[in-house]
Amino acid sequence: MIRRIRPLVAAVLCTGLTACAVGPNYHRPSAPAAPAFREVNGWVPATPAQIVPTHWWSIYHDPVLSRLERQVNVSNQTLKADVAAYYAARAAAGVTRGSLFPSITLGASQTRSGGGAASQFSFGGARTANEFGGSGSWDIDLWGKLRRELQSANAQAQASAADVAAARLSAQTTLAEDYFQMRTAEQQLRLLKLAVKYDRIALRIAQNQVAAGVTTLADVYSARTTLESTQSQEQSAELTRAEMEHAVAVLIGEAPSQLTLTYGTLAAQVPVVPAGLPSRLLQRNPTVAAAERAMDSANAEIGVAEAAWFPSLTLSGSYDFESSVLATLIRASNAVWSYGPSIGENLFNGGATLAQIREARADYDETVAEYRQTVLTTFQEVENDLASLRYLQSEYLEEHQAVADAKKAATLTLNQYRAGVADYTTLLTAQTAALTAEVTLVNLQSQRLVASADLINALGGGWNRSELRQPNDGIRATLSSTVAVPPTKP
Repeated sequence: MIRRIRPLVAAVLCTGLTACAVGPNYHRPSAPAAPAFREVNGWVPATPAQIVPTHWWSIYHDPVLSRLERQVNVSNQTLKADVAAYYAARAAAGVTRGSLFPSITLGASQTRSGGGAASQFSFGGARTANEFGGSGSWDIDLWGKLRRELQSANAQAQASAADVAAARLSAQTTLAEDYFQMRTAEQQLRLLKLAVKYDRIALRIAQNQVAAGVTTLADVYSARTTLESTQSQEQSAELTRAEMEHAVAVLIGEAPSQLTLTYGTLAAQVPVVPAGLPSRLLQRNPTVAAAERAMDSANAEIGVAEAAWFPSLTLSGSYDFESSVLATLIRASNAVWSYGPSIGENLFNGGATLAQIREARADYDETVAEYRQTVLTTFQEVENDLASLRYLQSEYLEEHQAVADAKKAATLTLNQYRAGVADYTTLLTAQTAALTAEVTLVNLQSQRLVASADLINALGGGWNRSELRQPNDGIRATLSSTVAVPPTKP
């Protein structure tokens, strides 16, 4: 029997190996890209920095931020869900890959049967049938349908890996932004506590002047109102600080009650990474890479749909032993075998095949449009962040000088008020202007740091699309710090 099967198997193998896959081969469509980012022209970052691929946050030189960022990879639950989705997509590709090979099963059975007096068996008699053997079937991929399915599944797994990188970078960026806002609230608290101290001094001066008959109670009430308003702002800053600390706790996978961060300082320097060329951004942003891999998957599905036009070929066979006596089951005389190919072709299905092909092509066109829109959106984010950093830097320098002038004016006015030369309204105006200028300066610094982190996010945070081509090295190294990597066979 083996000699009879060999020629058929050899012929099928040769046919399967030489067959080509139907459907269009994938070529990455063009995407709109300018030769350079517009907002870079004429602007040099104050403190340019280079991104460290795996620890981009190190450019801020903040050990507390670095410690928190490392915990995102380990404990963030949303990121763990994305990693699990990637492993599911990779396993789905393995299922599709298995369909390229023969399916072989092995089984055994023992059946006892009998009947009444009118049957061919006596009522008390019984018949035993023993069977042992194996069977196999193989769907020959003549037209490349299975190969296109595998191509689609692999592209989906790569898109999922890029989604993991994008989700991780997004979580890290969000943590950095929340951390900067928490430090901003702390800096505002310091300013407000100092303002409360000065407001109390002003209230005491007003009370002394009323006692001396120099001024009226109106100045006392105005000073008390200013003090109470500043204390209210202090409580608001405390609330903001608490909310940001809670947000940081959730991002690192902890309950808000379990995380307590000591007060720190807001970074004085704002490092800005070079934007590079727009064309390189397509290789560095994981969101763009995920959209591009989705196109590859959708393109392969066109070939899967077109394969339905052609006949399917299946090779199947079985080899069994059958006997009523178990002891003599495995004998050549009890052998029963069969093998042969089967071919099938769908002659009419009401236009379903044509509709499926049209659906696959429309799905592909949709992914192309989404890819190009993703590219445009990413370019927009980079341009917006560059513009924000450029204008905020100029605004920060001007506000820094305004703070210095406002402090001098407030000090001079306070001395004049003590001497009875200036009235309280003048003092209140000067102190309010100084406090407002300082709070504005802190907010500008916070906005600059947030824009810097947003720019790193848009630029991909040091990630590179080449990682998608190394499923056993690059991707596994990227994900291993997040969850335990399931073992894979070599």
